[in-house]
Amino acid sequence: MTTLAAPPPAATASRAMGAVLAAVSIPMFMVTLDNLVVTTALPVIKTSLKASLTDLQWFVNAYTLSFAALLLTLSALGDRIGRRRLFLAGIALFTIASAACALATEPWQLTAARAVQGAAGAAVMPLSLTLLAAAVPDSARNAAVGIWSGISGLGVAVGPVIGGAVTEGLHWTWIFWLNVPVGLVALPLAAAVLKESRGGTGRLDPLGLVLSAAGVLALVWGVVHGEDHGWTSTSVLTALVGGAVLLGAFVAWERRAATPMLPLGFFRSRGFTAVNAVAFLFSAGVFGAVFLLAQFFQVSLGASPLEAGLRTLPWTMAPMLVAPLAGLVLIRRFGARALIVTGLVLLAVALGWLAAVSAVGVGYGTVVVPFVLAGVGMGLEFAPMSTVALASVPADRQGIASGTVNTMRQLGVAVGVAVLASVFSAYGDYGSPAGFAAGLQPAVWVGAAIAAAAALIGFLLPRTTRV
Repeated sequence: MTTLAAPPPAATASRAMGAVLAAVSIPMFMVTLDNLVVTTALPVIKTSLKASLTDLQWFVNAYTLSFAALLLTLSALGDRIGRRRLFLAGIALFTIASAACALATEPWQLTAARAVQGAAGAAVMPLSLTLLAAAVPDSARNAAVGIWSGISGLGVAVGPVIGGAVTEGLHWTWIFWLNVPVGLVALPLAAAVLKESRGGTGRLDPLGLVLSAAGVLALVWGVVHGEDHGWTSTSVLTALVGGAVLLGAFVAWERRAATPMLPLGFFRSRGFTAVNAVAFLFSAGVFGAVFLLAQFFQVSLGASPLEAGLRTLPWTMAPMLVAPLAGLVLIRRFGARALIVTGLVLLAVALGWLAAVSAVGVGYGTVVVPFVLAGVGMGLEFAPMSTVALASVPADRQGIASGTVNTMRQLGVAVGVAVLASVFSAYGDYGSPAGFAAGLQPAVWVGAAIAAAAALIGFLLPRTTRV
């Protein structure tokens, strides 16, 4: 009787690491994909659901706002009740919410389902990295995190393309239906492979969560509805003033809370304060512009959803190449501040260039170079911003610091979409290709100005940063 030799330990460890990577990366890819997958489908969804520009903004902002508001709280909750348990719950809820998105027949239904998606994503995204770091040995951690980051970047890069391809080849609802079988595979895989873990005290700050989420939501609502309702209307003024008051109350509470959601002492560090301001403005300028530029190819240039997605690839794929290079090589040679400022200058130039040339009938070759510049600029931001944030706080608080920067980035997306769409609606409309281009140009100029302001703040960052 022949007996089979046991596989060598290295091969077994490699398979185990591969299973863990699959268990955490598949759900994370699904979450990052849905951040931008809807952008190239927006013109089709607008027609299908008879949605307004305000509705289109909420299809994006409902996701990013709930994601940002719950990111720190759900990370702490995972420490308390079990990261694996909350991760599995997040996958299940994201899958159910995706089906709800696909079944939506009214704009408010899609907005509500997108908000639930974002809340579930806030459990999946940070815990996927935490579970991965706990499951692999120290010697393999850098490689595992590098692969995880690459898959995350791939989700962002191919989101507009997949959204366009599915919308054109099937129906826009399938950009959400596709999540259902993925979730049904990811859930049992994660349950079988991942081990439970907890960390720290895991204490929560529910009042801080309510004050911050309500304050940001009120401000964004005021900006989104300002153009339609009038900036001096009672509803808009109430939202803007109420949001400011709630955020002021949040800051006051965080100063006295025993376990604050956001330790304000972090902001005594000039580097931490500056990098969070940069993260917010970077996302506001860039993703506010992406929201409109992704639609420009279809509305003003007559491209199909798939063609629009493919035309964004020079922008969305460039960070996949540049970000690893920046994190592994360039940051050691030039320092984080130099990369961050350079990236923001490239983004400001690229957005200004796009604002200047975006007109009805513009050739695709005219926008390729600024698209590449924007992609390179984005790629120079991600790793250096994280490095500065982590280096600005004690080692045992780095998880909160990383979560804070990610929260600011997500809030920047929501505010940027609201602000730039408001500028768009003041100067243009969806009524004709020329009308869309007329609104796009001043809006993207505002995005360029925001990126330039972020570059100026970048000079406040420490000249040297531990790597």
